[in-house]
Amino acid sequence: MLNYLESAIIKRSKIIGGDLKVLISDPLAEEGIKILKKSKDILVDVKTDLTPDKLLNIIGNYDALIVRSSTKVSKKVITAGINLKVIGRAGVSLDNIDTEEATKRGIVVMNTPLGNTISTAEHTMALILSLSRNIVPANISLQNNQWNCKAFKGVELDQKILGIIGLGRIGSELAKKALAFNMKIIAYDPYASKNYAQRYMVKLVNLKELLSISDYISLHLPLTSDTKHIISTKEFKIMKKGVRIINCARGGLINEQALLKAINDKVVAGCALDVFENEPPFDNPLIKLNNCVAVPHLGASTKEAQTKVAIAIAHQMVAALLNNEFNNAVNIPQIDPTTYQYIKDYLPLVEKLGSMHAQLCEGSLEEVKIDYQGRVALYNTTPLTSAILKGIFGVIVSGPMVNYVNAPIIAQERGIKVTEIKNTKEKIFSNLISLSIRTSKEEHSISGSLFEKKEPWIVFIDNYRVDALPKGYVLVITNHDKPGVIGKVGTILGKNNINIGNLKLGRNIIGGVALSVWNIDINASKNVIKEILKLNEIIDVKQVNL
Repeated sequence: MLNYLESAIIKRSKIIGGDLKVLISDPLAEEGIKILKKSKDILVDVKTDLTPDKLLNIIGNYDALIVRSSTKVSKKVITAGINLKVIGRAGVSLDNIDTEEATKRGIVVMNTPLGNTISTAEHTMALILSLSRNIVPANISLQNNQWNCKAFKGVELDQKILGIIGLGRIGSELAKKALAFNMKIIAYDPYASKNYAQRYMVKLVNLKELLSISDYISLHLPLTSDTKHIISTKEFKIMKKGVRIINCARGGLINEQALLKAINDKVVAGCALDVFENEPPFDNPLIKLNNCVAVPHLGASTKEAQTKVAIAIAHQMVAALLNNEFNNAVNIPQIDPTTYQYIKDYLPLVEKLGSMHAQLCEGSLEEVKIDYQGRVALYNTTPLTSAILKGIFGVIVSGPMVNYVNAPIIAQERGIKVTEIKNTKEKIFSNLISLSIRTSKEEHSISGSLFEKKEPWIVFIDNYRVDALPKGYVLVITNHDKPGVIGKVGTILGKNNINIGNLKLGRNIIGGVALSVWNIDINASKNVIKEILKLNEIIDVKQVNL
């Protein structure tokens, strides 16, 4: 990670000045093009009919590229773009941009996450209404010269329960609109605070409760390894009979075969799908059903949304090329080179502090407190705080959706209080970064520092001194301080062919509660965790992956 950050900062220092050329390779609203052309230092070429080969031939001439969804910014394109400094996506999804390759080459990638919020929320509401009143099949019937009112009896939204999975920008906007129909709104979002949910008159529940009581379920979260098929066979078995499913987020969140079976079994009364696992979904049997409203990915397809994202990406591009300001950049922290030289070694440490916390704590996140002690407190710590928040939110919202730039925004939008405390006086360590997290269920703290050769170490978990390595698979075990516990745990790990790489122990009172941190070579299965928990001396076992 550090190599590409250094490369990005060096490249950023060379952006200002000279004839800067921007290529727009997908249709962009004229309002955005005008903003770019107003700058005398930027030359704009609009070429929306380029074949992949033609794009490869000319991309080396440009400093920046603006695309929507059609242009595929592949590794080949990025490699050929020897002068590329910025790639801008007029939209949210980055599926068509090889962000990893751009990152390796120090190219900034930006998107426009706010432009489609209202359009997608309105679109979701339209699909809910259409599904409830059988608008599509009724319209088709009338076009076929049939007048059959009884066949299309619908249901009211009034007093129905809408379950929203993912209470981010779009989910919360949908909640506002659904309230106008007198619906009861519940939501599942592990990182939404109660205060944030209450702002939209939403009750937070766990996923099982949402599935079991909702009349409508609408998904609004990114597709990650954790969220893929978040709705599948097991989840459909929990749902109440007659539920209606809506997905305007990402194909793959729902197991479509399981959905088809649930519809055929009359568990699901109908579905409305804007996105599919494979697009276009011409062979998908769901789109042939009368009780499935299927449309071709229209969530952001409004004139207003396209104008908003065009204006946004144009302003962002001008700021990037002329002022070194990177708004909504998804792959670099916004730090100046001087600050970076000092804090660069702390970035991996603090991101792991955040990730470790998120994996250890239970309940919805409410407050994050960061205490910077020592020389590090003399510097601008905003990038470090952003890295901590990225580590926290990256546990459930991985990939390009969570980055150094938007992590603080996610915290703000979800009503999570973030506080920085700075103390330049050295105490136990020359530099110490302590992260405290409060959730709806518990409060914990983890502290880290850099030791010899600038290696990151976890030095405290709560009040226990541990000096542990924050890498790989880690078991954090609390137990009653009695003889033989370490041996018993080690025996279980050995029996299951799990090698121990490092072990650190911490206790405050002899015979009280002890805490141990185990670096293990491979992931411990759920059965192994259960076996350890069965030991009489064990209080709790948590596994984290760093």
